[in-house]
Amino acid sequence: MNDQAQQDQYFMQKALDEAKLALKKGEIPIGAVVVAQGQIIARAHNMTEALTDVTAHAEMQAITSAAHFIGGKYLKNCVLYVTIEPCQMCAGALYWSQIDEVVYGARDQQRGCITMGTTLHPKTKFRGGIKEAEAGQLLVDFFKQRRK
Repeated sequence: MNDQAQQDQYFMQKALDEAKLALKKGEIPIGAVVVAQGQIIARAHNMTEALTDVTAHAEMQAITSAAHFIGGKYLKNCVLYVTIEPCQMCAGALYWSQIDEVVYGARDQQRGCITMGTTLHPKTKFRGGIKEAEAGQLLVDFFKQRRK
């Protein structure tokens, strides 16, 4: 996969697959994958209910898994694909991981790191809108169902 747009679509779909796993488990449907040298090295989804842990966001699980895979705490030369813009907790963890790039699907207008003014590492590239409609709709449908 040489074309950046194709890579973005492919890896965001893998993050969406993780979000759908979360949904099946009754978790907020957010998924993430960490990619290094064109290969997925970590997959994760929200596990806050299963682990009874408010910090068990998809990004946090993916950061931990990727760090274990590479055998170090810094995720240089890695890209995180996440279905929703990271919250400020996850953005803080991504800052400390020194990840090269974060690519998100849909914005979180209420609690996302952009709205909250949280910054990532100065060298981290940050962009979004990849499969935005699908990522956002998963959350909308989840919360509609929950409110019934």
